[in-house]
Amino acid sequence: MKRLAAVCSLSLASLAYSSAVAQDWPQWRGANRDAKATGFEAPSEWPAELEQRWKVTVGDGVATPSLVGERLYVYAREGGDEVLRCLDASTGDEQWRDALPAAGVGGPASGFAGPRCSPVISGGKVVIMGVEGVISCLDAASGELLWRNDDYRGEVPRFATSSSPLVTAGVCIAQVGSSDQGGMVAFDLATGEKRWEWDGDGPSYASPVLMDIAGQEVVIAPTSRNLVAIDADSGELLREVPYEQGRYNAATPVIVDQLVIYAGPTRGTTAERVTKSGDELTAEPVWKNTDNSLQFNSPVLKDGMLYGLSNLGSLFCVDAESGDTAWTAPLAKPTEPSAQPEAQPAAQQPEQPAEGERGSRRGRRGRRGGGGGYGSVVDAGSVLFALSPAKELVVFNPNAEAFQEVARYKVADSDTYAYPVIAGNRVYIKDADSVILWVIE
Repeated sequence: MKRLAAVCSLSLASLAYSSAVAQDWPQWRGANRDAKATGFEAPSEWPAELEQRWKVTVGDGVATPSLVGERLYVYAREGGDEVLRCLDASTGDEQWRDALPAAGVGGPASGFAGPRCSPVISGGKVVIMGVEGVISCLDAASGELLWRNDDYRGEVPRFATSSSPLVTAGVCIAQVGSSDQGGMVAFDLATGEKRWEWDGDGPSYASPVLMDIAGQEVVIAPTSRNLVAIDADSGELLREVPYEQGRYNAATPVIVDQLVIYAGPTRGTTAERVTKSGDELTAEPVWKNTDNSLQFNSPVLKDGMLYGLSNLGSLFCVDAESGDTAWTAPLAKPTEPSAQPEAQPAAQQPEQPAEGERGSRRGRRGRRGGGGGYGSVVDAGSVLFALSPAKELVVFNPNAEAFQEVARYKVADSDTYAYPVIAGNRVYIKDADSVILWVIE
């Protein structure tokens, strides 16, 4: 079976993230926003336990940490503040912090009071976006505040600001406003001055990505009602496709050469091929898969196959060229916590929790207001890692024929919604209130 190339175009990588070194994870879903980790070497024999190097309490939040060199940036809520910490990635020691007084999340998402947006590091600066829509830029080495924009403070979607900003060509691009009224803004990274503003549709809970279309850098972004393509340099709207989900758009699109793959909780997964004719963009439908809808997970591309977690909480594998489902496999119910995480053979997977048990606070914290579909999948080269919200890190082989589990580890004492940050053989886990460094040897 013919497969698509497993790597996005080289131009995408070079345009936005040329400063990233081999094992950095400088923003949402890694260097190219594609959930690909580098530098990992699988052990010849997987250990029965992972080695915990350190654990640091940082506060509440589901924002994935970001890593550049030996600095780990963690964004969480502590008391009445949203706090950005810079930790020594090897020791967990705090190097600096910045605290901004901010209201917690209320209403239907009050169970998740802390930040959702991942820090983005570029050009020696780190940018964060809080749940109220305040955008801050700090010196990545010292923590000095360089600029802060609160023009959109309090204008947020129903479940708070969740779309992680991106940086390209010295410009920070962020989705701002409420679901009913909002848009996208580009700020000069050095000064905070607005470069352009598109006022067309409010933000979704997904994050934008960059795409190179015939040499033009384009922002592909789910909004509250559409999927839009916006020129990254000018802010001009190039294309808009109605895509209003029954609930919300929360899955980050996947870019494969000229293919845009996007999904939501009620409409399955869709692939379109985008091309440029003159000054206009055109899109050709390629396939639609109704087997696997996505709620909070964003799939990862590996060897022409998409691996992800459906809104039903099952792992799936889909052919990225044809859209055919290769296989699905339910995530197993986690075992009781132990002093150390233990590996679990694939043949001994426990049964799924009963419906009532899944709804309990003790079973899965995500049921506090978001339903199912939480979790993340990371491509680490020879293996894939899936982190469920129930504290389990599952290692499995990339395989287009069947699910092949390699190992299973307990990696936290409380629920895990952020991505695992994998750098070399280090695995950083953010749970309800802590960051933990595990080492695979």
